[in-house]
Amino acid sequence: MRSRSRSYWPYLLIAPTVAGGAFLLLYPLLRALLISLQHFRMGELIRGGAAFIGLDNYAELLSGPQFWQVLLRTAVWTAINVVLIVGISTGVALMLQHLRRGLRLALMSALALAWAMPIIAATTVFQWLFQSELGIVNWLLVTLGFESFEGYTWFADGTATFAVLVVLVVWQSVPFAALTLYAGLTTIPNELFESARIDGGTGWQVFRSVTFPMLRPLFALITALEVIWVAKCFPQIWVLSQGGPGDATTTLPVYAFKIARALHRYDLGSAVAILLVILLAFALISNLRRMVRS
Repeated sequence: MRSRSRSYWPYLLIAPTVAGGAFLLLYPLLRALLISLQHFRMGELIRGGAAFIGLDNYAELLSGPQFWQVLLRTAVWTAINVVLIVGISTGVALMLQHLRRGLRLALMSALALAWAMPIIAATTVFQWLFQSELGIVNWLLVTLGFESFEGYTWFADGTATFAVLVVLVVWQSVPFAALTLYAGLTTIPNELFESARIDGGTGWQVFRSVTFPMLRPLFALITALEVIWVAKCFPQIWVLSQGGPGDATTTLPVYAFKIARALHRYDLGSAVAILLVILLAFALISNLRRMVRS
């Protein structure tokens, strides 16, 4: 009896934390799912009594062209950011591996500080950097001879605003991915690298034949996490551009918020959010299955 009670004791200790975490994660999701199946607008928010309408909100979304435009923009946004994040992070991790101890510690500290910077604070700094008259980016470009950037308004052009947001999100995401990949590199025995070099392997051949196969599960995990992080990215876009100009930077999370906030279509906004969750869950599960098989 005593051994059996001991076996249950760890589970009893973590039960409150698990229950609290499950409630905080599942309740908003289930509540959004319920609202997406109801006629839930300003009137229902005030007086209650929302009517159940089934999948009508989803049918309305999927039958309109705007949702598909936003979905395509979200896919492009996610793909560009994830490719840049994984590529740059891999280069930074490999560089950390070859730096001297002092330089490596300095770079890792800088990465950690960039990663620790609050999202809103970092976004505000980027607003200042790309300000048309007093921003340092325009000043630097003009100094380098690009006179066309004199007073250039970055946030009035959709492509330019999209590019600024990509730079911001990549800058915020690279530290985590780079430090994680560097930690993985330290687990690879040096003998494998030395053997590959003795056989005449170039840097690219060593990476392709030794580094990447050894860290394939880690690369898959980082890619999955970055897809989720980038696809659900909201505060940077909203603070910097509010999805504009026009709809140039409106992704699915911003689209859901704009529908609920401007049109008071809480049911339709919840349907967008649930569709985003389904897409991310499908991407994550597919990636995890490949990880397990590998």
